Amino acid sequence: MSVAACTASTEEAPVTGAATPENETIHVEPTPRPGDPGPGPGIASDSGAPAADAGVDAGPPAVTAAALLAKAQGCAKKVSSAPYAKDSGGTANIDVCALVGAVFWTADMDIDCDGKSSAVCNKSTDPSYQAQTATTDSKGEYLDAATLPYVVVPGVSSRWDYKTSGVAMGSVVAVVYNGKVEYGIMGDIGPTSIIGEASYAMAQKLGINPNPASGGVSSGVTYIVFTGPTGTVKKKEDHAEARAVGLARAQKLLAEN
Repeated sequence: MSVAACTASTEEAPVTGAATPENETIHVEPTPRPGDPGPGPGIASDSGAPAADAGVDAGPPAVTAAALLAKAQGCAKKVSSAPYAKDSGGTANIDVCALVGAVFWTADMDIDCDGKSSAVCNKSTDPSYQAQTATTDSKGEYLDAATLPYVVVPGVSSRWDYKTSGVAMGSVVAVVYNGKVEYGIMGDIGPTSIIGEASYAMAQKLGINPNPASGGVSSGVTYIVFTGPTGTVKKKEDHAEARAVGLARAQKLLAEN
C-alpha cells in the first residue's frame, strides 16, 4: 500500500544547551499544523506503536477441527433421499447433507485396504482385500491405501448419486476426528447402503487404529467433501496437493457458511 508523503514547512528554531561540533547536523522536528494528516496506515506514530490500519482484511479464517464441526452441525439441506447405515444390517440414520461448497456426513470409520498390495494391506491382513480401487492414479495404477489418505463413498443408488452433488473421484475431503483435521481424496466406491470408510493411511494420520481386520472407530468421524472443479486434485496420488486444495477450500467454506 503506498502512502503519500506530506511535507510541512519548518522554521529554524534556536538551539540552546551544550555546544555542538561544527560538522554535526542538527535535526529539528517539524511542528504539526492543524489539519495535517497523521501517520499513514501501518506507519509508526511518535509513540513508536504502529498506527491502526482501519479496513484492512484480517485474512482468511483459521481452519480448525472445531471451526469445521461448527459448520457441519444439523442437516438443514439433505441431499440423500434416505439415510445410510454404518454397517450392513445396522440402523439407517446417517444423512448426507449440503453446505455452500461441500457435502458432509458424520459416521464411523471402517478401514479400506484395497488397491496396491503392501506389507499392511494384502489378502493376509485384510479378509475383504481387493486388488483394485474405483479409480487410478496419474500412472494408471490403483491407489495405495497404506500410504495415501482417501475416503470411500457409497455407490450410486436411489439414496444418493454423488455425481449430482458435484463431487467425483479425486474430490478433496476434510476428515475431522478427535480434534484433528486431515485431508485426502475420494478414492474408492463402497456398498450403496452403508457409509463411513477410509483408507489405512487416513486412519493412521487421525490416530485411529488402521488395522483392516480389527481397527477403525465406531462413531464421531465427520467427512466434508468439497464440490466443484476447484475441489479436485490433478494427481490423485499427490497428498501434498490434496492438503493445499483442502486448506484453501476449507477456508472458503468457513467464510461462506
